[in-house]
Amino acid sequence: MNARSSVRPNPPGAGGGLRMIPACLSERFRRAMVTIVVILALVSASTVSASAQQRPLVTEDPETVNEGQMLVEAGFDYQYDIEFPVSGLTGNLLRVPLVGTSIGVGPRTEIQVDGGLFNRLSIIERTPDPPSESLDVTGDSTSSMQDLLVGAKIRLVTEGASRPGFGVRFATKLPLASSESGLGLDTTDFYASLLAAKTVRSARIVVNFGLGILTDPTLGNSQNNVLTYGVSFARAMTTSTEVVGEINGRADLSGDDPPPGTESRSVFRIGARYTRGTVRVDGAMLFGITRSDPTFGLAAGLTYVFNAFQVP
Repeated sequence: MNARSSVRPNPPGAGGGLRMIPACLSERFRRAMVTIVVILALVSASTVSASAQQRPLVTEDPETVNEGQMLVEAGFDYQYDIEFPVSGLTGNLLRVPLVGTSIGVGPRTEIQVDGGLFNRLSIIERTPDPPSESLDVTGDSTSSMQDLLVGAKIRLVTEGASRPGFGVRFATKLPLASSESGLGLDTTDFYASLLAAKTVRSARIVVNFGLGILTDPTLGNSQNNVLTYGVSFARAMTTSTEVVGEINGRADLSGDDPPPGTESRSVFRIGARYTRGTVRVDGAMLFGITRSDPTFGLAAGLTYVFNAFQVP
């Protein structure tokens, strides 16, 4: 679920059926939920306004990049003990660089392209008989490019004093990661989401709900539908610094054992970001909620936005 959200720092002169969580994961899920509740409870009556979401969060804000602007972001993450059910591999995953661009092609529309050049998994465990017959990994590590995500976001309703802002986002995942490496699925997926956001004093809350249509990597003529979701917050501590957090993931709707690679996934993130001019630096910690997610992870990166072209 590699998605990005918006309002971004403006350059000078710019205008402004669900599955139950397994019992063995209930304690991890409870801790994540308690942490979110505690952080939200700390949101106080500050007069500093919070900007909308972007890195290190993946929950999409309905706000879009301003028309004629381009946002470029780059970063990395390191995920401990992440599982790849199709290949049967488990290990520690480094993704660097993670690169994304968002282009404001209209007053309410942006185009997004996200991907990564190098993914490397240090293998710590293999299942005895992985279901993937194409797997070609003999050493203690494997690497590949990352799948490419191409999407479009449209702001439907601008946020008002008493109403939230709303938007929609459509995205397609294109299979660039190699299945022979054990890191890719060689499948094309489609996502559609409804986005909502509201700023209350110094805090901004964003909510996403949508549908993902995921191709079954073991049967090319089958698919699995999942519910995608995200809930995030950004709390302005100063005019430059924010504390951010979210839960973002997908839930299997099949009611049975889903095809491997389409199972439920969910990650809790907590971090901070610092803005100076048109550049924003971020960092976060990741905590997986399902068995296939990383036990722990770290992420960091930066975002830069500039005027790319003049709109006639």
